[in-house]
Amino acid sequence: MPKIVDIEETPNPNAVKFILKEPVTSGTARQFDSAAKAQDDPLAKSLFDVGDVVSVFYMDRMITVEKEDMADWDELLPALAVPIRAAESVTTAGAAAAEGVGGAIAAVMSDDPRLVRINEILDEKVRPALMSDGGYLEVLGLRDNTLNIRYQGACGSCPSSLSGTLMAIEGMLQQEVDPELEVVAV
Repeated sequence: MPKIVDIEETPNPNAVKFILKEPVTSGTARQFDSAAKAQDDPLAKSLFDVGDVVSVFYMDRMITVEKEDMADWDELLPALAVPIRAAESVTTAGAAAAEGVGGAIAAVMSDDPRLVRINEILDEKVRPALMSDGGYLEVLGLRDNTLNIRYQGACGSCPSSLSGTLMAIEGMLQQEVDPELEVVAV
């Protein structure tokens, strides 16, 4: 049962990040943008069941919850704390085998060396910053010169991620990987 160490605001006013003492996954990011999609995930389902929740993202020792515009954090935060505290924590030993291969590892198996380099850059320079804001970035694929990505967590609906952050990522990848590269958020 994870203990909540802290609750942090994110750049997205409709999202908060819960920092936990124990991990709820072992390196695998999980994103749910509706209660229907969360039905098979006990933690995400219990958070949607609280009400006024529009998305749930969690990874390792972080859970990001996005609320409906009109919902009040003062009422919602104590209600969200209950299922978070009741969630099962994972042990690092067995969790990796149980959860399967993460996104970055899957990208390494690609034939395109640019994709390997892109993930290295994202792991080093981008994902840590997004995680500090309660979000994450998943690489969906690279076709020709178009890299498709998906923002997760607080970044998923944050206006700055779809404008400034996206342009910064594209500029960085064009400079370090391929000047013809186009980055598209899906």
